[in-house]
Amino acid sequence: MKPKRCLLNIFFVLFAFLASNGMNADRRPNVILIMADDLGYETLGCNGGLSYDTPALDRLAAEGVRFANAHSLPLCTPTRISLMTGKYNWRNWTAFGILDPEERTFGHWMTEAGYRTCISGKWQLTSYNPPDFMPEWRNKGQRPEESGFEEYFLWHTEHTEDKASRYPDPRIQNNGKYVENTEGKYGPDLFVDYINDFMERNRNEPFFIYYPMALPHGPFQPSPDSPEWPEERHQQDPRFFHDMVLYMDKLVGRITEKVEELGLLEETIIIFYSDNGSPREAMSEMKDGRFVQGGKGMIKVRGTHVPLIILWPGTAAKGHVVDDLVDCNDILPTIFEACSVDQPKGEIFDGESVLPQIKGQKGEHRDWLFFHHDPLPGIGKTNYDLQRWAIDKRWKLSEQTGQLFDIADDPEELNPIEPETASRAARKARAKLQAVIDSMGMDYEPWIRPPHGKR
Repeated sequence: MKPKRCLLNIFFVLFAFLASNGMNADRRPNVILIMADDLGYETLGCNGGLSYDTPALDRLAAEGVRFANAHSLPLCTPTRISLMTGKYNWRNWTAFGILDPEERTFGHWMTEAGYRTCISGKWQLTSYNPPDFMPEWRNKGQRPEESGFEEYFLWHTEHTEDKASRYPDPRIQNNGKYVENTEGKYGPDLFVDYINDFMERNRNEPFFIYYPMALPHGPFQPSPDSPEWPEERHQQDPRFFHDMVLYMDKLVGRITEKVEELGLLEETIIIFYSDNGSPREAMSEMKDGRFVQGGKGMIKVRGTHVPLIILWPGTAAKGHVVDDLVDCNDILPTIFEACSVDQPKGEIFDGESVLPQIKGQKGEHRDWLFFHHDPLPGIGKTNYDLQRWAIDKRWKLSEQTGQLFDIADDPEELNPIEPETASRAARKARAKLQAVIDSMGMDYEPWIRPPHGKR
């Protein structure tokens, strides 16, 4: 064989090999965004927790980047809307369990950027109130097929009274049709089965997967690894929160293993986050001897301090711990930058990319976070009121009460700092955080809770 023809044949063989394996030097990274439901920072072993075995997430932290100061809102819908749109809730809040149909999400933007897109897990953004409570909000939200994703596999896509189980014998909608023959099956397993199949089918193209987990949110029920599963899988008890956390970790491991099996690990960004703190029924032991009670729904640190881990082998700094303050609004700009997606024109995004920090660089990031938390209106939420506050690494200031706390020394916020006796550092912190709060607007009319919860 002549040398030129031999070289040409080698080239074609190499090209075919690379194409068949989906390897392209110019390929943008895949993104898998996993968000746990009701999981506080203190639950993971890599964060110092002792109460739960989380080997898959501990591995992600050891091989990727762990954020020590990540926060969310205290309840799921506020966090999910900010995460999906990249905006503070004061810009686009409507009601609990409702995503404004006019809002665009990362599903729209990543699809338009040429990504294959999929959402699998919990929806609960279309219709939350039952027929006998504020029925004017029923069927007012965004439907899954309107959210920009090409494919969806979701629980709670219709009215709240039709949602049924998310765990044993689940009711799940697959691209508009309900899944049949789910008796004896576990919803979280089916969500991950769909995600892994989606990756298999789209391995040769960049993909964006959003996995809003059902776990470990109540009802607290046995997992398939619980001894009670075969015969008593529908029973409910807070003790099963432990089993649910372990199974949640197992599912993260299944997804990571599938990415490895497909040979896509270095081409894939895996982000693990949580929508709010652990349920108050959960008590977690820490390596330093403390016991931390879950703070879901509370505007204290226990309600907002959550895990954030990002794995991107070959790009993310292995084993790096980032101390910068970050929140749900920062994730979308980070994804845009990492994937070389231009931020959509005409849209407002309130976060900042932390890609430099992921790469182990110092980066430049704001040294404060702002929270706008308004769960109203919504069934079961009438004991809440609008709350706005700002924090830095040491201090917290509430707009509603004017109280300042040293959350570094007083994380339970038991001792407000009186202005008359405040130190110079406390006075400076108050001025700084007040300026942050004053800079935030209000683009909607908050729903005011009537006396005694009556309408």
